[in-house]
Amino acid sequence: MTDTWFLVVVVVCGVLLAAAAVLAVARVERGPSTLDRTIALDVFTTTLVGAIALEAAFSRRTDTIPLLVVLSLVGFVSSVTVARFASVEPEGEGRVRTAEEIAAEEAARLTEDDEERAAVDPEHHGGGPDGEVR
Repeated sequence: MTDTWFLVVVVVCGVLLAAAAVLAVARVERGPSTLDRTIALDVFTTTLVGAIALEAAFSRRTDTIPLLVVLSLVGFVSSVTVARFASVEPEGEGRVRTAEEIAAEEAARLTEDDEERAAVDPEHHGGGPDGEVR
């Protein structure tokens, strides 16, 4: 009796994994962006890992565990790699600046602040002596 239930569970899980794999492949084909395709391939890889684990549980074999580990690592590394190259970093982000570059940036910012202060109308921004009313 327990073997029958075990077989039913394996078949149901296999059908669900096959449906997930077909839908993931359809999403890979449909797209539209690289990140959509990457996520679909990650889902497909996870489905493949689940199918191999299901087969290992059904046949009661443990020699497929290294294959599961390698396939999981490949899926993880590929997703992280695509995400890393798809992300856009601001200019100069992630780079160590030299002391001279920092000093030049500070000087440029101070010069911009001085120009902004010179452009302010002194009549409207407290430019006269204290107590003087115009």
